Amino acid sequence: MQTPSDHAYPDHWEADVVLRDGGTARIRPITTEDAERLVSFYEQVSDESKYYRFFAPYPRLSAKDVHRFTHHDYVDRVGLAVTVGGEFIATVRYDRIDGTGRAASAPADEAEVAFLVQDAHQGRGVASTLLEHIAAVARERGIRRFAAEVLPANSKMIKVFTDAGYTQRRSFEDGSVHLTLDLEPTARSLAVQRAREQRAEARSVQRLLAPRSVAVIGTGRAPGGVGRTVLRNLLASGYTGRIRAVNRALGPEARELDGVPAYRSVAEIVAETGEPVDLAVLAVPADRVPDAVADCGEHGVQGLVVLAAGYAESGEDGRGRQRELVRQARSYGMRIIGPNAFGIINTAEGVRLNASLAPESPAPGRIGLFTQSGAIGIALLSGLHRRGAGLSSFISAGNRADVSGNDFLQYWYEDEGTDVVLLYLESIGNPRKFTRLARRTAAVKPVVVVRGARHSGSAPPGHAVPTTRVPYATVSELLAQAGVIRVDTVTELVDAGLLLAGQPLPAGPRVAILGNSESLGLLTYDACLTEGLRPLRPRDLTTAATPDDFRAALAEALRNDACDAVVVNAIPWVGDGGVTESGDGEILAEALRDAAASSPPKPVLVVHVELGGLAEALAAATSSAPAPATAPGPTAPATAPAPATAPAPAPAPASSPGPGPTAPDTPGRSGPSAAGPGEGARAGARIPAYPAAERAVRALAEAVRYAQWRREAAEPGKVPEYEDIDEAGAAALVGRVLEGVPGERGVTLHQEDARELLARYGIPVRPTLPAPAPDAAAHAAARLGYPVALKTTAPHLRHRPDLGGVRLDLADEQQVRQAYAELTEALGKAEELQPVVQAMVPRGVDTVVRAAIDPAVGAVLSFGLAGPATELLGDTAHRLVPATDRDAAAIVRSIRTAPLLFGWRGSAPVDTRALEELLLRVSRLVDDHPEVVAISLEPVVVAQHGLSALGASVRLAPPPPRTDLGPRTLPSY
Repeated sequence: MQTPSDHAYPDHWEADVVLRDGGTARIRPITTEDAERLVSFYEQVSDESKYYRFFAPYPRLSAKDVHRFTHHDYVDRVGLAVTVGGEFIATVRYDRIDGTGRAASAPADEAEVAFLVQDAHQGRGVASTLLEHIAAVARERGIRRFAAEVLPANSKMIKVFTDAGYTQRRSFEDGSVHLTLDLEPTARSLAVQRAREQRAEARSVQRLLAPRSVAVIGTGRAPGGVGRTVLRNLLASGYTGRIRAVNRALGPEARELDGVPAYRSVAEIVAETGEPVDLAVLAVPADRVPDAVADCGEHGVQGLVVLAAGYAESGEDGRGRQRELVRQARSYGMRIIGPNAFGIINTAEGVRLNASLAPESPAPGRIGLFTQSGAIGIALLSGLHRRGAGLSSFISAGNRADVSGNDFLQYWYEDEGTDVVLLYLESIGNPRKFTRLARRTAAVKPVVVVRGARHSGSAPPGHAVPTTRVPYATVSELLAQAGVIRVDTVTELVDAGLLLAGQPLPAGPRVAILGNSESLGLLTYDACLTEGLRPLRPRDLTTAATPDDFRAALAEALRNDACDAVVVNAIPWVGDGGVTESGDGEILAEALRDAAASSPPKPVLVVHVELGGLAEALAAATSSAPAPATAPGPTAPATAPAPATAPAPAPAPASSPGPGPTAPDTPGRSGPSAAGPGEGARAGARIPAYPAAERAVRALAEAVRYAQWRREAAEPGKVPEYEDIDEAGAAALVGRVLEGVPGERGVTLHQEDARELLARYGIPVRPTLPAPAPDAAAHAAARLGYPVALKTTAPHLRHRPDLGGVRLDLADEQQVRQAYAELTEALGKAEELQPVVQAMVPRGVDTVVRAAIDPAVGAVLSFGLAGPATELLGDTAHRLVPATDRDAAAIVRSIRTAPLLFGWRGSAPVDTRALEELLLRVSRLVDDHPEVVAISLEPVVVAQHGLSALGASVRLAPPPPRTDLGPRTLPSY
């Protein structure tokens, strides 16, 4: 618990938040300087709301009231205000009370709480957001319960409390409803909070992508320039809303630019038309942006697209400008795309918005595309357009100082117009939140990510993000655990997106290969094996095959129950008289589409070599949206996935009718339909075409792995309970050790304490006795019992058996003394080697189990085999804590050296069940006690029956704050 220093102003309570309607506001503590703001705020509250607050007519605040409501000690009396444009729109206050309801100080742990929201802002989720923040403040100050008195007629306030998800009690006393809320977060309160977060952030993105009116600020008077380019693109896209041009240097005679009404400011637009501007595209230099932001904010603009460079990407001064830009925009309730952005596009028929520098709007489609780079955005738009793929929306966020990929994941999660999400990311500002959102989105639609700047060791210039010690490989594996499809290049991003947007998910890894080139079929076969797929024997149709032959062969393959996907290879075929025909790609495309449309829904991919018109013809479809399914497809299983020898069922068709998203405030919502992308989309569907077999097969392999993840996610594992765990005893030990540790430094436990802590979670560690001299070694060996091992523990020799610092199977005192002499003669003096004696354990496979907490990612469980080869190759698997039984089984099997655990080359399999249990116990320990910031068990010898942990290291420290459990806030770096 944090305690105040002389009741100093708690600036860490300040936060920017997104409200239910997508607008932003700022929450901050009320200070003595807020008297005038408070009075002005109260004057704008209706008499009815005042009555609900004070239970009596209360037309105005007295001087005594104002003093009381603006003077707080930030411990026993706390007041928070919600501000927009610097003015109050809502307040909340708590006063600590004792058991009789009178004012009290700690250790009293109950407080009376009261809210007041301006009538004009009621219904925006202001009170719900305030409750989250005041509850977090109260917990920090040692308050565990809130008490509130509410009039029965004040149904809105009663709903705020009852919907919050906290454990509560309600009674009716003296004409009012008495509510008591326990402030400890619950599964329900967390679910409610995240559902509200999703709804608010999705709504804020929707306001940016579907504005009723757009103003381009900085539209030049002469043709050319950034502003005129954006204006021209808006017009060319057929935008359905109102377009306005703004140039402060316009003379009174200039009333149009490119046929669009032109004004000198947003203020002038509102004054002359009486119509608001929803979205403003700022095409002005960085030094003129603040004035433009103020003009927008003061006249009701909801969102900004800032195209200007010269911000965080330019150095420390630019970073300061970027922080001020975000602060200024949020103070008016606006959200920002950018700065240094390329723009946004929404192809929905009712919007048709191209507020970007892209010269041509993409065709309407089912792919949502987010990129942090304008150049990569151009390349992706071009690649998708060239291959016939349409987009639902496109965002190039530049420095993404405010709106980020997390916000768009919230939006795309429930967007019925988006089936596949493609992301180009150069940094992940909040990996913990991104992983959570990606997992939820991936459960209903594919999320494909390519990460730039993976190996630079730092975020790109302009990306102000928290640092993380977790390597990229670990983050990548954690994303895979969340169902994210990770690819290495933008080409692979497009390849995977094309397949996932146009074809059903494969039910398994079995691939049929057919075509008119035996060599190309063999290349495809090899590529399938490389990617871990199970190809059937390629079928060679010979170079004389006609489109009708392809049609028949494809239809036969799709009807084959032993096939889950088909790769068609096509080269120019030889016609009559030996003439090579390369211009009949359109005919072949039609034949392939006919076969696919009349067959069971399975993914079809085409690999083509110099076959004119085939790729273009395949890309053309009769409809940009999936057509209704002509036949029911297999549905997702309700049980665990089938064994690898049998095909697993595919997810349900996307066209299947089903309920839409439930109310976001409802915990346990199922979200959008869990159907796979493109399923049932046979009539007029696009069949993806690839110029190389390796590219097609790699995209198919990603789809197979994702489909398998979807099936497993439908039946998640469990976190097992162990009756022998002593959680209270472990907590007492942790508290005792940390009590004497100053500040945030933390401490590494002594071996005795480490063994005791681990033992309380059922993790025994073999005792180790020091051997500073030969006599001590002999005495230790006799105490432990022969045979024993003599090991050096010096840091430069620890866990380095290759350096000869270990002697095993010493059967008597003579061998112990001889080994001791050999070690000291070869490696140095005993005080340098720090030798120890340990009893021998059954032979097995040496492994390493670790867990660590990273502030950005959270607690991570890691596993690998012991030894330098594992470290050299990076052969370590990771899972987020808490790990489930399914996670434990997967982590053991996911390392490349896993065959050594299962009887490689005739060796006896080891006890992997015991190993999985150890992993689960370590996960429980770290999850139950966040003060345990690092654990290392090395080596853990896994034998045929049981295992032995020979070494353990445990580090304790005050836990880093869990931002994912706190109140909703926008990032502020």
